[in-house]
Amino acid sequence: MLRTDATAQKPANAERIYEVRRADLPLCCPTPEMRLWNSHPRVYLPIENEGGQSTCPYCGAKYLLVD
Repeated sequence: MLRTDATAQKPANAERIYEVRRADLPLCCPTPEMRLWNSHPRVYLPIENEGGQSTCPYCGAKYLLVD
């Protein structure tokens, strides 16, 4: 059954570039809003130490700090 309510999770690694805010830190890939069962192990990314941009070593998703 497909869930369409507000508690449904996003698919993991569906996009290549994600915008994140400081409120989302600490940053991990996949993020808590994503389904983990069909993705890679969770990895924390040091986006603040990398000048506001991080790339996941597993899936190649790029994260951009926007605030």
